Amino acid sequence: MADALDSTDHRIIEELVRDGRIAVRTLAETLHISRANAYARLSRLRETGVVRGFTARVDPVARGLSTSAYITLNLTQPDWREIRERLRTLPGVVHMALVGGEFDVILLVRAADNAALRRLVLDNIQGIPGVLSTRTLLVFEEPEPIGGAEPGLAGPEGY
Repeated sequence: MADALDSTDHRIIEELVRDGRIAVRTLAETLHISRANAYARLSRLRETGVVRGFTARVDPVARGLSTSAYITLNLTQPDWREIRERLRTLPGVVHMALVGGEFDVILLVRAADNAALRRLVLDNIQGIPGVLSTRTLLVFEEPEPIGGAEPGLAGPEGY
């Protein structure tokens, strides 16, 4: 689908990233296109999976999740699918990616405090069969997300 996107489609996506609740009328006015064109393009972007949904950006600290960390994992490769499903069920896992390089998986996790983070890592993540090792990188500061969107937990098609 990316090949079929034109400059107007890209501008629609940019506006949606900036404000996912933008009214179609406002979107059309901003881009100087008709409302019918805006509706049709938005529908096509959703139907083809380019726009996968809309979500709220929530301040994790205001929500009570004041501790954030990136956790890297090394694992036994044949167990990846089972490990992925177990990781998806853990509270606090915000984003997960299978990566190449020094480690196999990287997670963005959020917890109420360091004690909750410790339990998540030592009791939950390291307790999963096939997880060989972990490394925790504590986040000290998070600037506003680039592009206005926070990483989300990808669906099965992302893995």
